[in-house]
Amino acid sequence: MSAEMDALVANATQKLEALEAAMYGLKQVRGTFTTEDESVTVEVNSEGALVGLNLAESVTTLPPAEVGQMIVWACKQAAEDASGQRSKVVATLNESFATNPNEAGAANQGGRDSA
Repeated sequence: MSAEMDALVANATQKLEALEAAMYGLKQVRGTFTTEDESVTVEVNSEGALVGLNLAESVTTLPPAEVGQMIVWACKQAAEDASGQRSKVVATLNESFATNPNEAGAANQGGRDSA
């Protein structure tokens, strides 16, 4: 293979590995939140879906509507945590896909796919 072809294959391999790492990283994201009184703890996945809920015995003394509000609020906080983690994974992926300035110059030379 020529040096140009070797570089192309290496670049494609690097981007594939970065994509696989991002997919793995997104599956690992878990946002958690525990209320200040530690009566409600929730865990959500990278999509914000509830995957864990722990209620302390103390919630049995509260009105159901209040417990429901605490759970929803805790889920919102955990989803914000997960969103921050997800953003970091995506930012890392975006950095790995950033176009090399040398590639950008070559792409703008008016090849077959240029606009």
